[in-house]
Amino acid sequence: MWRYLVGGVAALLMAGAGVMIWSGLASRDSRIPPPPAAVVAPVAVVAPASVEMPDPPQATEKTKEEKRFSRADHDKDGKIELAEFLQARRRNFDKLDTNHDGRLSFDEYAAKAEAKFAGADADKSGALTPAEFATTRVVRKTRPRCPPAQAAAPAPAGADDDAS
Repeated sequence: MWRYLVGGVAALLMAGAGVMIWSGLASRDSRIPPPPAAVVAPVAVVAPASVEMPDPPQATEKTKEEKRFSRADHDKDGKIELAEFLQARRRNFDKLDTNHDGRLSFDEYAAKAEAKFAGADADKSGALTPAEFATTRVVRKTRPRCPPAQAAAPAPAGADDDAS
């Protein structure tokens, strides 16, 4: 145990010595004068007059939860009742309950999966190969966070000559 303690103390001493040496070298380098002002020239960035930058999109005041609440509150009375809360679930159940008997059988539940399997089974062998299985993956829609930057088209050669 004492070896760990001695090793830790030695490591701290070496780190402290390194910091002292490094700060001493840094303070010695600070005596170097800055370059003359004539060497550092200001760089002016000029945007072309023909390119107009669009206004950035404005953020809405509603938070995600407020938007979600607003979607669920169908009668806009500021409260979500049980019927409103279950409305989306009933709609989804009705889509699955193809014979509309109020019961969901396994065949009704699995109909979409069976159709997806049949569509992916290109050779109609009753089994999916790895390539066929890859076509069944769920593709989620993603929204780009920022619109892609539009590069300004270069002006045709000789376009500036017409202006004079």
